[in-house]
Amino acid sequence: MANKSSVFDMIGPIMIGPSSSHTAGVVRIARAAIRVLGGIPDEAEITFYNSFARTYEGHGSDRAIFGGLMDFKTDDERIKNALEIAKEKGLKYKFKSIGNSSVHHPNTIKLNLKKGERTVEVEGESLGGGVINIAEVDGFVANFSAQMHTLIIKAQDISGAIAFISSVIAQEKANIATMSVSRKGKNDLACHVIEMDSGINKITTQYLQSLPWIKELIYIPDIDL
Repeated sequence: MANKSSVFDMIGPIMIGPSSSHTAGVVRIARAAIRVLGGIPDEAEITFYNSFARTYEGHGSDRAIFGGLMDFKTDDERIKNALEIAKEKGLKYKFKSIGNSSVHHPNTIKLNLKKGERTVEVEGESLGGGVINIAEVDGFVANFSAQMHTLIIKAQDISGAIAFISSVIAQEKANIATMSVSRKGKNDLACHVIEMDSGINKITTQYLQSLPWIKELIYIPDIDL
């Protein structure tokens, strides 16, 4: 389920390109993805679905995705030359397109990214006006907007995990705006995605990461995507 959007969001951001869905939204998906990865990738496989698959070159989505992968903002003039800049930086990439997928939003991109030994898979949807939804992370349902402080926690599926994580965040007086938990099977690894109105301190994320039943923690502060 996508998050609610403000009137300003739907009008759209200042951007480079002909379409907020096909340019600004694409840039924001990529900028969210590199924060999940932890930096600018060395390699990228980009899959465009449905309307994106048919128009990504003509509408500049190919340039927009690389602008985002290099952390350019939506109004950065360098987006126009992002493909050339990516090649100069040695970023290896591959485009794929799937034009008729009934299980995906019309404007969906899947990013398989690699930086050193780390790999991630991020699936994002461009909803219009530059608004995005990060639908999946590494195969787990995520559904976050990348417009708030966000915690992504992969943890063992143990009793009381949700209440415990919530209580730790409450000690920071950070208000939880949304929380979702998904898992691939009973007693399997669970993925907690928590959006907060305000940030939390590094010592708190370090504490959570130190717990033996938490396998991975990604903290994405409030950023201008």
